[in-house]
Amino acid sequence: MSETSNIKMVIITGMSGAGKTVAIQSFEDLGYFCVDNLPPTLLSKFLELMKESRTKMNKVAVVMDLRGREFFESFHQAIEEINDIPWIAPQILFLDAHDQVLVNRYKETRRTHPLAPKGLPLEGIRLEREMLEELKGRAQIVYDTSNLKPRELREKILKQFAENGDQTFTLNVLSFGFKYGLPIDADLVFDVRFLPNPYYIDHMRPKTGLDEEVSSYVLKWTETSKFLEKLTDLLSFMIPHFQREGKSQVVIAIGCTGGQHRSVTLAEYLGDFFRKNYKVHVSHRDIERRNYR
Repeated sequence: MSETSNIKMVIITGMSGAGKTVAIQSFEDLGYFCVDNLPPTLLSKFLELMKESRTKMNKVAVVMDLRGREFFESFHQAIEEINDIPWIAPQILFLDAHDQVLVNRYKETRRTHPLAPKGLPLEGIRLEREMLEELKGRAQIVYDTSNLKPRELREKILKQFAENGDQTFTLNVLSFGFKYGLPIDADLVFDVRFLPNPYYIDHMRPKTGLDEEVSSYVLKWTETSKFLEKLTDLLSFMIPHFQREGKSQVVIAIGCTGGQHRSVTLAEYLGDFFRKNYKVHVSHRDIERRNYR
């Protein structure tokens, strides 16, 4: 990356309890390199690392807030330092909310305010608001999250910061064998052991669902066609609703006995089916586990 190329840098700050955790997770989904709770005094060192790694690190989001309050006096100096660097394009995203909303959030989480660890949350909120008043005025973007659910805040960030071509939702399709256990990270699991099994055809046994002969065998049956018709219809209905609820990915697991023939074939089929509308990743957990007699 040349000296004239800009690194996009978003500094996330604002009131404690206003949604900075949701914000940093949203930037992670957008492919930003994210650092949570970076003390301003360490910013110069971080900038040096950025300069050395600019071929890999072209979008950065950092959270700097009053959890590091002993460093906060150097915050404004850090902002000035960033503004003087020609290869960084910085933006300050300030998250705010009404006092009563913040108090309610602290009550719900049973946490203490970082500026009033032994006092009432409202005392810390008022002190923090006073300290952040100037910084809020310098922010290019201010979000009031008082009436925003976490999902709505995430959608707001994705809409504003997503670039052309960014896909923030990923569909992961995984094949597996039930004999090796269920995948613990699956959102949806479908059992395809009712389909005809190529394993019992001797010359197909050492092959997998990635081989044309095996996949053609699995897909030729009426029950396979009917199942795929119903499954793709179900998933086409469900996936947009998962997106609407703010999920960044959905893991669909397809299982057969050994995870080599039927599940692999159907996982590949689903990957091809949904790839035209979604970012899809297909993997085969147990395809290399072969225990033959």
